Amino acid sequence: MLLTGKQLQVLRFIRDYRREHALAPTLDEIAAHFGVSKITVHEHLGHLEKKGAIFRLRARARGIQVLHDPDSPEAEASSSGALPLLGKIAAGRPIEAIEDRELIEISDLIPHGPNHYLLEVRGDSMIDDHILDGDYVVVERREHARNGETVVAIIDDNEATLKRFYREERHFRLQPANPKYPPLIRDRVQIRGVVVGVIRQVR
Repeated sequence: MLLTGKQLQVLRFIRDYRREHALAPTLDEIAAHFGVSKITVHEHLGHLEKKGAIFRLRARARGIQVLHDPDSPEAEASSSGALPLLGKIAAGRPIEAIEDRELIEISDLIPHGPNHYLLEVRGDSMIDDHILDGDYVVVERREHARNGETVVAIIDDNEATLKRFYREERHFRLQPANPKYPPLIRDRVQIRGVVVGVIRQVR
């Protein structure tokens, strides 16, 4: 939910007023607090209602209900691109379930920047490296790679492939991570990027 600075101030004032007095402020009280006209307050409330932050019972002077607390962890997460981290979950031996809330920025988990891009994976040649058909790989744009890195490589007639890269004595080896596929041996390989992350949607 994207709110302007003034809309946030008005919303927080209404929320805090309701907490203190157990009822909503009137338009006059909001206008007096901010030193503006009732018309200006009415405009702010209209925008807040349109954005789903409040609901107004127009037949009542104190009929403003707050639907969105801009300072709640959930609101902070949705506005900042973060999700609440609630603790740890065992994938092996069970552990005690303890909620330990903090916010994790999604952008901190996914490498990003002007030199990064996504590619959607098609095929199963990299499944032993846990890169599956339908996954998205995060690629850092580079022209050189170290042995063992997973790369986006251009070979033959401008064909792109995703493989592990190895520079050997007289050639390059592009190694799949699936035993049913043979390695690709080439005299020339053009590197377009190195995989630095994988994104998967649970289906």
